[in-house]
Amino acid sequence: MADDGIADTPTALGSRLRAAREQRGATLTGVGCATGISLSTLSRIETGRRKPTLEVLLRLAKEYDVSLDELAGTAPAAAAGPRPPVPQRSGNDKAVLPLTRYVGGLHAHKHVLPAIDAPPARPRQVSHDGYEWLCVLYGRLWLALGDQDLVLTAGEVAEFDTRTAHGVANAGPDGPVEYLIMFGPQGERLRLRTPPAPGRGAGRP
Repeated sequence: MADDGIADTPTALGSRLRAAREQRGATLTGVGCATGISLSTLSRIETGRRKPTLEVLLRLAKEYDVSLDELAGTAPAAAAGPRPPVPQRSGNDKAVLPLTRYVGGLHAHKHVLPAIDAPPARPRQVSHDGYEWLCVLYGRLWLALGDQDLVLTAGEVAEFDTRTAHGVANAGPDGPVEYLIMFGPQGERLRLRTPPAPGRGAGRP
């Protein structure tokens, strides 16, 4: 029998579900509360250790505002034309604006943390598979990365393996914080391309 990729479907589907959830800035706990699906079930589905039923898939597709074809990876490349991104709100009033529609592979979104009136607590940390590139556009962002505490300002960039515990918060009372995230759910990274050094031809090693 030819290999049609069906055996890899649970793992690939889990990665797409995790990417769709994170693209909306949602947590497993939040999705569980919204859909009635248990936290353990959601976790096992995202890691490919459990096959979701059709009912579960329909609930998640509705929650993430994606089609079943998108989750299965069978959506046509030019399906129905692009829809304008809609900012999503998480439980801490963070706004998340998806910048890419595709829910698999490398994707981008913009986050806005509201202004604060009091010094923040250390950010709650999470860890998961993937790789993240973060760039601050405005304000001061507190990045708690493992045991390190970094304060990033406009124009500063951080990149890290998301298996390292990490969390972010507004670092000060100066106003909101805006930042961009590029995330590879399966460890995809940005590839830096630069022009050849002066004096070297483009075709030379």
